[in-house]
Amino acid sequence: MSLVGFDGARLDVESAGAGPDLVLLHSLLSDRSAFDRVGETLAGSFRTHLVNLPGYGSSSPAGATLEAYADRVAAGLAALRLGGRTTVLGNGFGGFVALALAIRHGAKFGPLVIADSLATFPDAAKAPFRAMATKVRAEGMASVLDAAIRRMFPESFIAANPAMVAERKAALAKADPACFAQACLALADVDFRPSLANIRNRTLVMAGALDQTTPAALARELAAAIPGAKFEEISGCGHCPQIEKPPEFIAALRRFLG
Repeated sequence: MSLVGFDGARLDVESAGAGPDLVLLHSLLSDRSAFDRVGETLAGSFRTHLVNLPGYGSSSPAGATLEAYADRVAAGLAALRLGGRTTVLGNGFGGFVALALAIRHGAKFGPLVIADSLATFPDAAKAPFRAMATKVRAEGMASVLDAAIRRMFPESFIAANPAMVAERKAALAKADPACFAQACLALADVDFRPSLANIRNRTLVMAGALDQTTPAALARELAAAIPGAKFEEISGCGHCPQIEKPPEFIAALRRFLG
């Protein structure tokens, strides 16, 4: 682990391996340990940088918008002296941060990989984020753990993997409630649609076919709006392909990066 300090803030980053730089940004419902099942394999081919987003681990909080998170990550990448060929991959909330990063700082890195994220949420899908924010502020992280797991994984995966579910609950329970609530509200408000045509990074959008949080059909629309972006659907998978389908996740990434 290393704490990258800049402008009075800190970003908690764990780097491993050797090769081209690959930055991994986790979802709202986890921390960087969400990449544990693929981290060792990826570190055999890449210099991986697993980031705890603001409010997770030892990373200090950021502002109240996706743009503020993206600016914090951009400053962290600069402090790490990562170059213009670095690949940035984000899952879920991390994918939204990565999209904001590409829109605001796209010239500072290379390929962009979005796993289970969208340009915006339909109106009906925004209410659960606002409800989670309210509940966490009133009752703490423990109050949303069961709901969070059902947003992460299909019911079949939950039933078949009780140890994994317990592990993921334990990781999420450590999140800062105020930062989690803030991130929920940021997701409810986000709408990248006006800016997607300006993204120039070579882009892959992947989505789990069973994802109910960021449905594959809407992820496909995201890919269609980014110039030249590729889309790949992972069958039998929910919101976190790196946890549910590690070999398929790694294979999709390697096909894209060549």
